[in-house]
Amino acid sequence: MSVKIGRNDPCWCGSGKKYKACHQAFDERIAMIASQGHIVPTHDLIKNADQIAGIRESCKINIAVLDYIEKHIHEGMNTAEIDKIVYDMTTEMGGIPAPLNYEGYPYSVCTSVNDQVCHGFPSKDVILKSGDIINVDVSTILNGYFSDSSRMFCIGDVSPEKKRLVEVTKECVELGLKEVKPWGFLGDMGQAVHDHAFANGYTVVREIGGHGVGLEFHEEPWVGYNTKRGQEMLLVPGMIFTIEPMVNMGKVDIYVDSKNDWEVYTEDGLPSAQWEIMVLVTEDGHEVLCW
Repeated sequence: MSVKIGRNDPCWCGSGKKYKACHQAFDERIAMIASQGHIVPTHDLIKNADQIAGIRESCKINIAVLDYIEKHIHEGMNTAEIDKIVYDMTTEMGGIPAPLNYEGYPYSVCTSVNDQVCHGFPSKDVILKSGDIINVDVSTILNGYFSDSSRMFCIGDVSPEKKRLVEVTKECVELGLKEVKPWGFLGDMGQAVHDHAFANGYTVVREIGGHGVGLEFHEEPWVGYNTKRGQEMLLVPGMIFTIEPMVNMGKVDIYVDSKNDWEVYTEDGLPSAQWEIMVLVTEDGHEVLCW
C-alpha cells in the first residue's frame, strides 16, 4: 500500500469508482492500525467482487467432491480409490486438482489416516479398517481460482477416544470461526482454537497451519493456532484464508517421513485430527466459502 493514489484516481480494487469514494477511508484506517505496530494486509490479499465470484465457483467443485466422498467412503476401501474419485470428479466438472504436481506432490488429494497429521499419500496398500479416522484434504483450481477444504471421517467402529478427538477438533474450528470479523486479528481466532484444544487435553501442531488462498494455492498470511488475541495480521473485508488446526491426542511433536519428504506423523504415534474450512472476511463478519 506504498503506492500513492490520488483521491480522484480509479480505486486500486478495480471497482471503477474514484478512490475517495471507495477504499480511501479503508486504507487510512489500515494505515492507522499499522502505525500502532500491527501486521496489516497488503492490497493483493484483498479480493474484489469478481475474484470472489470466481473463487465461489471453484469452491462448488471442492464441496461437491467432499460431499461425494462423505457418502461413499467405507471400510475396505483403499485410499488410492479416493485419489481416483477426486481426480475424476474434479476434472469432469472442469477443474484441476490443486495438489497434483504441486511442488512435486504426486497425487490429487491428501489422505491422512490415524497418526498421520497431514499430506498422507493415497495408496492401494492403505486399506481403511474399522476404527480408523481419516482426513481427506481436497483442493481445486477452476479458471485460475483456488479452493481448499478438508473433512474427517470415522470408519466403522471408532473408539470413543478417537471420536472425541474428531469432534473436539471440529469444535475448535467452529469456535475459531466465531472470532473472524473485520478489524479483529488472526490471533483472536488462533487463541480460541488453542484454548479449546488444550482445555480438552490435546495439543495443536505448531509448525504447520492455515494460509491465505484464492488467487494462489498458498498465499499470505500464514495462519497459526498457538497465538494470542490482538496479535497476528489484521482482518479486513475481502481477505480469504483457511482455518485448519491439526489437533494431536498426545504430544505436539511431529516428524516428516524422510522417504518422501511429505507425509507428516505424530512423533508419539497417537492420532491426529484436522478439519479445514475456507473463510471470507465480510463487512459485518465472515462467510464460509468452502467446507
